[in-house]
Amino acid sequence: MLKRLLRRPADPALRKVVIALLCLVLVYVIGTVGYMVMEGWDFTDASYMTIITVATVGYGEVHVLDPQGRWFTIALILGGMGTLVYGATNLTAFVVEGDLRNLLRRSQMDKRIEKLSGHIILCGAGRVGRNIAEEISRMGKDLVVVDTEPEHLAHLEHLPCAPMFVVGNATDDRVLDQAGITKASGFIAALATDSDNLYVVLSARHMNPTLRIIARVNEEEVTPKMLRAGANKAICPSHIGGLRMASELVRPDVVDFLDNMMREKDGRLRVSEAKVTESGSLAGKTLAESHIPKKTGCVVVALKRPSGEFAFNPQASERLVSGDILIVIGEVEQVNILSKLAGE
Repeated sequence: MLKRLLRRPADPALRKVVIALLCLVLVYVIGTVGYMVMEGWDFTDASYMTIITVATVGYGEVHVLDPQGRWFTIALILGGMGTLVYGATNLTAFVVEGDLRNLLRRSQMDKRIEKLSGHIILCGAGRVGRNIAEEISRMGKDLVVVDTEPEHLAHLEHLPCAPMFVVGNATDDRVLDQAGITKASGFIAALATDSDNLYVVLSARHMNPTLRIIARVNEEEVTPKMLRAGANKAICPSHIGGLRMASELVRPDVVDFLDNMMREKDGRLRVSEAKVTESGSLAGKTLAESHIPKKTGCVVVALKRPSGEFAFNPQASERLVSGDILIVIGEVEQVNILSKLAGE
């Protein structure tokens, strides 16, 4: 337990308090052993003398001290007082500055993260990461955000489905483990530099081989390396931004429609997907027999077969099989209903 607290990357204030307690224990051990060796006292007398000396309660000496013992007692008083002052200062700061409250909150959040399964981990809460977190939050997905700066994470507390946080460096495997990477289903590396994202992707793929990983790249030539490192997809924000600007000029109405579904903060319409499985009620039925629009309100715009082939605007006679991916347009609640029907 003590070793875990000292190595914990997100609790520097608590670490100072623990170090102060360790120093106090060390003073007690040195004092007790010193009296036993130099004065020949038994453990009880040596321990008692050490405690009343460090505590400065003013009790008399247990036994008469020789000059050597008195000099040792002076050193013990100075060392003990210094340790007590150091510990009291850090303990007061720990309580007054809100670190105790943050620790309790952190403990509660750690327990929530431990219970998660199939969640998404986002590394990096900067400008790009913030937009990612907002969209995932609107979709109602469980999200754990990792960042070194508490200020970045504080900007996400207003989201409708507030994500859970881990303050720490995502390149540290212990931090990823704290975020529950072994039980996560999705992982997004949105750190500022390509090198950090590459390192994080390598670690994430090693810790969870089945994880779906999306990585940010600042330079497109890094994309092949990112894919070799284990990312399923690599996204370049500058490239996407260029395509967006061109689309705004050439097909503005289409962009406005897509914005309403994917970028408007108050918009509820989304382009989403649902995977058909054997445990659902859609496998083996045709689109006509499944009555998806009637039961869910979603509009099926495409169908992706297990082979990877897409069928755009699929016919009503298309029969659904396990492994098919339905690409639909609908509100978040409607998509959730469809996901349940599909057996996700």
